[in-house]
Amino acid sequence: MIDYVIKASKGYPDKIGELVSMLEHARAVTLWEIGGMTQQQLDHLKTRHSNSIGALLLHIAAIEKVHQVISFEKRDFTEEEMAYWGSAVDLGDEGRRDIKDRPLEFYLEELAEVRKETLKQLKTKDEAWLFEENTWPNGVSYNNYYLWFHVLEDEISHRGQIRMLKREMKHR
Repeated sequence: MIDYVIKASKGYPDKIGELVSMLEHARAVTLWEIGGMTQQQLDHLKTRHSNSIGALLLHIAAIEKVHQVISFEKRDFTEEEMAYWGSAVDLGDEGRRDIKDRPLEFYLEELAEVRKETLKQLKTKDEAWLFEENTWPNGVSYNNYYLWFHVLEDEISHRGQIRMLKREMKHR
């Protein structure tokens, strides 16, 4: 069920609970949007340069995963993690080559497993953690709140692409 009220989720400090509420709302809408999709629909490529819906779903999971690592563990992906998630992070030719021939259940499980870890870790954080500042290697500052805002905006943006691809498939 999709909740249309943003409020602090139980078990979290207020601002983190509000963030959780937004993350969960965005995910519920994404899951509703992809419900019942076939493998053929998930693998469909509009052009030879586009991303499939399956690739976009795995990208959503990968972006959340890398933001877990950056914000909770203060590091970047290891080589092993990049070997697993790299095609989904980067998409493009690698994504088109590697992310296909998987049923909807695969993507649902990946999204659920990553989100489960996010929710577990966010329960251990206080509101001050949201505002902790760090610096990218290029010298640009960011805070954890921004990282998790980016997880939201990335999912919402790619859900728009998913909707566009679904419309295109419906009218071809």
